[in-house]
Amino acid sequence: MKLSFLRYKDSKISHFLKRNKKYGPVLFFMGGFLWDSLTLGRIDRVYDITLLSSYMILLTTCLYLFNRIGEEKWKDSFFRKHEVYFPFAIQFFLGGLSSAFVIYFSRSVSLSKTVAFFVILVFLLFANEVFKKRVSNRYLQFGAYSFVSFTFFAFIIPVLLKEMNTWIFTLSGIISLSITLSLIFYIYKASSLIKAETSKKKLLLVVFSVYGVISLFYYFKLIPPVPLALDKGLVAYDIHKAKGKYEVSYEADDWYVFWRDHKINFNYKTGENVYVFTSIFAPTDLKKKVYHQWKWFNNMTNDWETTDKISFNIIGGRNDGFRGYSYKSNVVDGNWKVEVITEENLVVGVVDFKILSIKKSKKRNIVKKTF
Repeated sequence: MKLSFLRYKDSKISHFLKRNKKYGPVLFFMGGFLWDSLTLGRIDRVYDITLLSSYMILLTTCLYLFNRIGEEKWKDSFFRKHEVYFPFAIQFFLGGLSSAFVIYFSRSVSLSKTVAFFVILVFLLFANEVFKKRVSNRYLQFGAYSFVSFTFFAFIIPVLLKEMNTWIFTLSGIISLSITLSLIFYIYKASSLIKAETSKKKLLLVVFSVYGVISLFYYFKLIPPVPLALDKGLVAYDIHKAKGKYEVSYEADDWYVFWRDHKINFNYKTGENVYVFTSIFAPTDLKKKVYHQWKWFNNMTNDWETTDKISFNIIGGRNDGFRGYSYKSNVVDGNWKVEVITEENLVVGVVDFKILSIKKSKKRNIVKKTF
């Protein structure tokens, strides 16, 4: 074993890694993101749960070891000899968790107020590139850890309990906070080095600040109701259901508008109904009431007015999401949107469109698709 290690130290790979070690954290971080992008699918899959749980456990372990190996009693230990790799490992697991959250949240976020929390996740994802220079900063370490920990449990707890509401979100925060504080207090108690270098009050202030900010985001409805996600949202001219399938008639947008299937301009003919079709992903066996909240922009008041709020219950488990639709007649021209929301008024997604009245003789390029 020792001979193999000596050979590795003198190998071309070892010298290459030493010469380019400054790029190591970035490569490890982006490696985590690329791996998750290729492998993650459903949050309720055994693979996804196992992978994210492993990342969380290993990140916790690495943080513990990184903050203990500087002590004298660890001087000749295996971990002390390889302490140079801990910043890489911490970055990899932070990158893996952050990228997974970005992937999951991107399925729930639309161009609405919930995009603010998504931007924070993306910022955390790319800000970690400079983490190597700051990895010894324990305030940053545990600030990032508390953020990903809270987000992790906000995903996992609803999946395991097959229920989601304000109480579940609060429980997720309590579990996350308890684990983070336990880790900090244990390390602080066991390490005289950390006591000398780190203010416990400042460290706790950072952790509680992160917890408070996420809680405020939830209170002001700025966080999408994960693990729910809007898989599909279309404004349509007609919808027929037969043999468990939905045939949706709509005008498709240009091929380069990859973020939306339907045309933003809805060519409306007098007397027709306007339909909005959605499919919502939910974990297996999770039941939830959601609403289609129709809103019209009033140019006189310069504000959105709610015209209808139609509810239906969804049941999780279907790969392509739980399908449903609502419709409205006697509409007026202007900007419209249908917000897909939960009972807690959290926005799952938004379907935007603009109604333009046209003559009945005018042709429309309508396509039909089955869901």
